[in-house]
Amino acid sequence: MPDVRRRLAATALAAILAGGIFAPPAHATAPSDASTAPRGTGTAPRGTGGGPLGHARHTTDVDVLYAASLTEVMETKIGPAFDKATGYHFVGFPGGSKSLATQIRSHLQAADVFISASPAVDKTLEGRINGNWVSAYTVFGRTYLELGYDRTSKFAGQLRSKPWYEVVVEPGFRLGRTDPAVDPKGVLAQKVLDEAAAQHHLPALKSLAETASDVFPEESLVGRLQAGQLDAGFFYQVEVVAAHLPSVPLTGYRFAATYTYAVVNRALHRNGARAFVRFLTEPGTRATLARDGLGSAG
Repeated sequence: MPDVRRRLAATALAAILAGGIFAPPAHATAPSDASTAPRGTGTAPRGTGGGPLGHARHTTDVDVLYAASLTEVMETKIGPAFDKATGYHFVGFPGGSKSLATQIRSHLQAADVFISASPAVDKTLEGRINGNWVSAYTVFGRTYLELGYDRTSKFAGQLRSKPWYEVVVEPGFRLGRTDPAVDPKGVLAQKVLDEAAAQHHLPALKSLAETASDVFPEESLVGRLQAGQLDAGFFYQVEVVAAHLPSVPLTGYRFAATYTYAVVNRALHRNGARAFVRFLTEPGTRATLARDGLGSAG
């Protein structure tokens, strides 16, 4: 993923400045794609002629702000496949869904398409009071929360043989999760810990849910686990499949992310945005997402 690190840094900075953190709407008001050459990482002109989806060829960037739990599949599969199929250029900005929504509302990051891990976040961009950034959104996938772990961890054997909620409270266990203030996955992880603490009478789980020492940005959580800095972490199935992480189900608890897409009102590249969300509904794209752990929303 050649430029994702630069985009992650830019997204993180924008989040700090912000204070912490299937058809698109036909009535959205936005200018057509810019006729000038693409910005930044845009590719050279590719000529004209219809692509596999029947699109005219373009060289316009499409800025897609998406939930960072989809980083691997977006940057290595969906983005490159979209570029090849349409001639547009996918420019992805991953981050916590709540944080990205804040950046859109605060004009800190331009967006053509917004992909969230929770419909509730889309609602924070709807209506006049929220700036009318989103008029409608579409649910396109669901993935469940699991406990991904480091296969070299000294606790790996226990995680495979004992209930997860008993292992994560062992002395020295390093558990990672995301910030519920900026990421829906952090909210779900907190709920799992709280519910398991009450059901199994384990106050140590409640303490884990309340501490901030195990909270990390969603963009870096997989990397921290792969680097051996954590024994386990709360991840969506789409993340553990894409990163080839071993995982255990959260037995007794079934929490899922519901992914949505929306064409952002006042998108600078509206035609490109529409092309991207159409591409998400293509059978080949759906099959790719399913192989990576993103099930249908039905």
